[in-house]
Amino acid sequence: MPTPTPPSFPSRPTERDRQARLATFAVFFVQGLTFATLLTQVAALQRKHGLSDGELTILLLIVPVIAGAGSVLAGTLAARFGSRRILRAFQPLTCAAVVLAGLAPTVPLFVVALVLFGVGLGGVDAGMNMQGVAVERRYGRAVLTGFHALWSAAAVVGALWASAAAELDLDLAVTFAIVMAPGAAVAVVAAHWLCLPEEEHVAQEVALTKARFPWKPIIPLCLAMAFLYVGDASISNFGSVFMDKIMHASASVVPLALGAYQATTFLVRVGGDLAVRRYGPAVIVRIGGAVATLGFVAIVAAPTEPLAIAGFALTGVGLSVVAPQSFSAAGRLDPAGTGVAIARVNMFNYVGFIVGAALVGGIAEAADYRVAFAAPLALAAVIIVLARGFQPRASSLTAS
Repeated sequence: MPTPTPPSFPSRPTERDRQARLATFAVFFVQGLTFATLLTQVAALQRKHGLSDGELTILLLIVPVIAGAGSVLAGTLAARFGSRRILRAFQPLTCAAVVLAGLAPTVPLFVVALVLFGVGLGGVDAGMNMQGVAVERRYGRAVLTGFHALWSAAAVVGALWASAAAELDLDLAVTFAIVMAPGAAVAVVAAHWLCLPEEEHVAQEVALTKARFPWKPIIPLCLAMAFLYVGDASISNFGSVFMDKIMHASASVVPLALGAYQATTFLVRVGGDLAVRRYGPAVIVRIGGAVATLGFVAIVAAPTEPLAIAGFALTGVGLSVVAPQSFSAAGRLDPAGTGVAIARVNMFNYVGFIVGAALVGGIAEAADYRVAFAAPLALAAVIIVLARGFQPRASSLTAS
């Protein structure tokens, strides 16, 4: 099915466009803060409820599974009501779920909190990228990577707050509430300025577009998203373990693997939109896949701690560009602005996370972590081939 030509918007953004962009920045910031606030306290939650490693793994896998369902739900609702309403409902819910996780006195209530968090996470991830694509469409140039850069910065803020709260010996519920209460307030205020359905949906027959939207054009984007998050999950879950068990690093050096990865992810995303405008999304994703592959090669082959850390940093450089460009490309394939394509691509975020955790963990148990990191290495290389699926067919973006 040929891709319809996207509508044209004024080359100069209006004041309303700038309001929507600032509001979308706020939504991305709150989501990054929310995500990091909960996940940096996993060890504390494990101690609080006396969970074994196996029990904790099972509970944590609830989140991406439920988040996938939340993303699908968001796509269905957004096609009818717009993503603004999705974010207005789901983002405060996600903030409240984090506080509930800290308050939960028993494992069953903790599970309830994780389920609510998963639903909210999936809905907000999908909704905020729908808004980001709508803003990008109205600006007529690449701006989506900048939103993801702020998400990364907020995640760093969340991690720093977790460290400070631990030093202050604050209760978990208090730690969560101090940042989630203002986060929810910001989300509610920002929702007022997000793109309205009539600004987001640029075709009249949205329901018809949704019914006929094909899978084929977004398959490369879905696979690239999944393979990205296999790599991301391997580093997030097992990077510190790799440094400990394979490199025999000291306690002060072990966290530098994830730190290097997150730092380069943020730095590259800051300038990512300029690179996309100049070279195009397909070229940037192809280069990103190649750099990420080299990063995993460096990790697998690293003879020393500095080279291993450099490998983690290089991997962050490469993988950082894939997610925002996946959402941007999905938005171009859905010129009606229904959000269906974005929700489908977002679902593979959680598929990759689940597969990555199971794949790397399983191989490590059978062999070792050096061999295990060869799996995300191979999948990162496939992103190079998938990059051609990111080439705009009828792009509204301008090189400016």
